[in-house]
Amino acid sequence: MKRLAWFVAVTAAIGGTAMAQDVAQGIALYNEGRFAEAEPVLRAAAAGTEARAYLAATLERLARHAEGEVEAKAALAADPVHPIAVAALGESLVMQDKLDEAISRLTAALGSRADLAYAYYWRGQAYQRTKQVARMVEDYQNFLKLRPDAPEAPALKVLLAGFR
Repeated sequence: MKRLAWFVAVTAAIGGTAMAQDVAQGIALYNEGRFAEAEPVLRAAAAGTEARAYLAATLERLARHAEGEVEAKAALAADPVHPIAVAALGESLVMQDKLDEAISRLTAALGSRADLAYAYYWRGQAYQRTKQVARMVEDYQNFLKLRPDAPEAPALKVLLAGFR
């Protein structure tokens, strides 16, 4: 019995290390912009919150929004303010024109954690699409305070300049 317990513990440790390496590899591929390659790696390791969050973000980059929504919601069930999952869910909902749900979920996430830059960005997108200009401006300003060097920043600065 002791041998079986030892074998199970060693196997779990080895499997956990391999899974962690898979997650790290998937995240690295995502960060390199190699989304089609990242997807199967992250999908194979998607048992954990981090893997599911990055899988959701990867699916968003591949414009597979409904799938991204499912993975983001699964990650958020484990960690309701995981920044990658919050951003992926926001993008997914906005891109599917589920604007009321996007606003509601992003507002809830920001109520728990006010430093989620991309929650402001995607809620701003939802406000923009629903023509809630004052709220859009406020969210974009908050996003720029948190992420002034983000790729979206130059376009947002131009947009906001028109509202001064």
